[in-house]
Formats: sequence, structure tokens, C-alpha cells
Amino acid sequence: MSQIQENLQKVTERIEKAARKAGRDPNEIKLVAVSKTVEVARIKEAVEAGVSILGENYVQEAQKKIEEIGRPVSWHFIGHLQSNKAKYAIRLFDMIHSVDGLPLAEELNRRAEQANQKIKVMIEVNLSKETTKFGTDEEMVMNLAKGIQNLNHLSLEGLMTMPPYFDLPEMSRPYYVALRELKERMAKEGIPMKELSMGMSNDYDIAIEEGATYVRVGTAIFGARK
Repeated sequence: MSQIQENLQKVTERIEKAARKAGRDPNEIKLVAVSKTVEVARIKEAVEAGVSILGENYVQEAQKKIEEIGRPVSWHFIGHLQSNKAKYAIRLFDMIHSVDGLPLAEELNRRAEQANQKIKVMIEVNLSKETTKFGTDEEMVMNLAKGIQNLNHLSLEGLMTMPPYFDLPEMSRPYYVALRELKERMAKEGIPMKELSMGMSNDYDIAIEEGATYVRVGTAIFGARK
């Protein structure tokens, strides 16, 4: 068994354990293998080992990989997306986790309409209010969601967040609780969504306990980035 296969098996087992601890069906949780900066040969190895969703942070890097690897997997965009890259993003990705404002949403919708597509999106929420992180403020999420609902070529699937990095994974929990509670409040306001994209290599079991449906795991599968 290769290192990537072994790592993937450990990650899968940890997902199942966290789901059962929370009384959830492990099949509710989808693993996004974060392949940013990972070379194509190692990504292919992960796909052969069972990875079905790949997450990329940069449009240009992803484009080259998609040309080489193709679409035996689903490709998700999880980084900061600039509006001028929207025309490429709707062609390359099956879902965009990181819509952080109405101008970007409108540009994605315009490009999707031109391509006769409907693209799945999530709203990225900056719960930590860190200036180094992207995402919309919690107070603005409802207005952005309503705006996206009016765009015919976007399908609003859920919310995404990235907490500060902590050495103690448990310290991420309040951010994951906050995102779940935000989703619940929005459902009461008539904006139901299925997905919560939260949790990374160091804390994805905590995120699962708090309701994550997508976990974004890179290092725990591919090893430390160069």
C-alpha cells in the first residue's frame, strides 16, 4: 500500500468515527482532497485510491491539471475567486465554495448564462473577521443569499468557512457551531441549504461533529506541502 493510499484510508476511518460519534451517517460527509501545489502523478494516485472530489485554490493551476487528469472526478474551487476569472471557473469547476460578494455572484451568473450552464455555489463566511481571510461578514450573508437566489444560473448549496489555525483543534469548534447555527437561522428565513463546507486536515473530525457535509483535507492525504 502506498503512502497516499494509507493516508486516505486513515482519513476515511477518521471521518467515519467522527460521524458515528455525532450520530450521523458517514455517507453524508463528502471528502474534498485539496490538491493545491500537488503534482499530477500524486493526484492520480489519490484518484486511483478512491478520491472522488479534488479541491483547487488557483484557476490557472487547476486548468493545467484538469487538462491532464480529465474528469474521472469532480473538481471544486475552494480558493479566493476574482471576478475576471469567473469565465474560466464556470467551465472548469462543478462547484465553487468561495463566493464572497454579489458582484462575483453576478459575474458567475452572467458567464454561466452565456455557457448555458447552472453552477453550484456556496457562500464563504469570514466568521473570524481576520483581515487576511476572504469571505463575507456574517451580517451580510442573508442579503447575499437572497441576491444569489435571484440569479437563475446559480444554485446556492450552502456555506463555507475557514477558522483561524489553532494547534488545539478543539478551539475551531465555536466557528463550526456558528456556521451551523447561521445555516439554521437562514432556513427559518426561507433560505434552506444542504451543505456546510468546513474542517481541514487538523480539525475535520470537530467539523463533522458540528455538521460539516464537505471537509477539505490536503496535508493529511498528500503530506506537507513544499
